[in-house]
Amino acid sequence: MEDPHRPVTGYPAPGYPQPHSTATAYPYNAPPPPYYNPNAAHPYHAPPYSSPRATFLRRFLAAMIAFFIIVGTIIFIVWLVLRPRLPFFSVASASLSSFNVSASQLSGEWNISFDVRNPNKKISISYDRIESSIAYKSATLSQTTIAPFYQGTKNETTVRATFAAIGAYVDVVAINAERTRGSVSFTVKVFARVSFKSGVWKARSRFLSALCNNIALGLPSNASRGSLVGGSRECRVGLA
Repeated sequence: MEDPHRPVTGYPAPGYPQPHSTATAYPYNAPPPPYYNPNAAHPYHAPPYSSPRATFLRRFLAAMIAFFIIVGTIIFIVWLVLRPRLPFFSVASASLSSFNVSASQLSGEWNISFDVRNPNKKISISYDRIESSIAYKSATLSQTTIAPFYQGTKNETTVRATFAAIGAYVDVVAINAERTRGSVSFTVKVFARVSFKSGVWKARSRFLSALCNNIALGLPSNASRGSLVGGSRECRVGLA
């Protein structure tokens, strides 16, 4: 006799409701799961295309920048070692002869001596194409040239210039007013092309200017000769 508590096994009896299933039936094998790519989070991107011309321009620009940095560094080091200084100009003596003023014209002859000193201990200076002029206020009276010369280190040279004016137009009223005070002041300028050199190092040529203001010459009324009063005069020197 069968045990009534034994669980029933086998197929359900006809008419018994079938259990509900959520699984999908395929007439063929189920598709495999999708392929896992470990690099999907970091996709590969091809580098952008760079033309040969753009590459050349970048390299050329970098080379030029490096070149100017190197040259600037060398110039700075040379300047630190040599410490170049401008020469000193001064009017040591001046004289005037054959001076005459009539109507609005002036005539005369000036002799000027300059003391030029090179203060550098390691640099020599060459002066070339030297020109000089003398003026009263804004009116240029005469121009002349000076012979080229060379200065070694710590050297002092005397340079002379002679000016002659015939019938130069000036403010005669202003000159006569100064003569009543015993002197007349003139302005002297010097322009030169200079080169600085130390050993094998040589700087490019520069243009030097020296401006000498208030060169007072004792010239009382009715006098035709005069000379520098008040001692030597320092000139203002610059490079262009």
